[in-house]
Amino acid sequence: MQTRLLTLAFSACMLLSAPAFAETTRVDLLGYPATAAAAVRTIVITPDTKWVNVEGGEIINFIVGDKSFAWHFYVGFTVTSFDLQLVAPPGLLQRRIVAYVSPDPMYIGRD
Repeated sequence: MQTRLLTLAFSACMLLSAPAFAETTRVDLLGYPATAAAAVRTIVITPDTKWVNVEGGEIINFIVGDKSFAWHFYVGFTVTSFDLQLVAPPGLLQRRIVAYVSPDPMYIGRD
């Protein structure tokens, strides 16, 4: 009987906390930091920038004012867009900028 109650309590806790898990983005699926020297191109983020288009597998150097950061878009196959604030150094981006990620051409099937 106690085991059944514990199981029900655990299940209730998981159901109640599920929305919190659903909102969490796994940063490890978004790629990883890179060096500016490894970047294949540079994108300057201005006050008017609302989004950027990148390709899966690309290494991009982002310039924001007098600072910069580089990111390798080695993303999970389900990732099509995300907020760059998730991967930028803390405080660098003061607003949401969406990175739209097209599929890595290396993994696109050919007929």
